[in-house]
This record gives sequence, structure tokens and C-alpha cells, in this order.
Amino acid sequence: MLVGIWRDGGARVELANPAVNGYTTDDLIADELPLVASFRPDLVTLLIGANDIVQGARADRYRAQLARIHERIRSDGPRARVIALPQPDWSLSPAAAGFGDPVVIARTIARFNDLAREEAELADGLHPSPEAYAEWARDLSRVVHRNQ
Repeated sequence: MLVGIWRDGGARVELANPAVNGYTTDDLIADELPLVASFRPDLVTLLIGANDIVQGARADRYRAQLARIHERIRSDGPRARVIALPQPDWSLSPAAAGFGDPVVIARTIARFNDLAREEAELADGLHPSPEAYAEWARDLSRVVHRNQ
């Protein structure tokens, strides 16, 4: 969607999206992370963890995996701005009950999101704040309005 907004605004943007539904941090590290060097990205969005939760990953292992992921992105895509996105609260979905107690799942999602935020901050010292999101929205709005 973001690429569409930028393209509608006249920007030349190439999208490479290696994401695979169902992947865990192990899968991302093995199959997707090696692509960073070949893509030479300017922007990387990272949203991972739901399947780690579903498969019963411990929080300390998830954190270690995130550290590996951020380190590799910095190494192979040194110009890339990395935006770590939180998981939505999928404990509220009807399918969540099939994975356990929704209350426990919600707490785990919150914990994993905290870990993801902390690792993103350690990785580059930048995690989007409400002010940053507001600034991005203003910038995107200007691009969109300029091309209407």
C-alpha cells in the first residue's frame, strides 16, 4: 500500500517482498535474510513473531533471533532504514482460540512486541514514536495532495 501511495505521488519505487505467510524467525533467518544483500534496500519493514508464538517459542529465544535479524540487516543492508512493526493483537480473532487461551496469547503478543521494540531500539537507536508516525502521515499527505 505504501509503495502504491509513493508511486501515485510520482516516485519510482521498486518493491521486493520476500515475506512468506507462516514463517517463524528461523525461517526468516534461513530463507529471507540472505536476500537483503542482493536487494540493497533503502527501507526494510520487519514484522515477525506470530508463528513463533503459535509454535511455543520462548521469549528469550525470540529476542535472540531478533538480535540476529537486526545485525544481519545492518551488515547486509547498511543504508537501509529499518522499521520494526508490532504484531496486531490476533488473540481477538476467531482462529486464535485454536492456539490456546486468548488471554494468554494476548499477553504473549504484548511481551513479544515489547521485545521487538527493544531490539529495534538497540539495533539502530530509532523506533517510531507517535510523533514520528504523525510526521510520516503529514509527509505522505503532502505527496498525495500534490498529485491530486
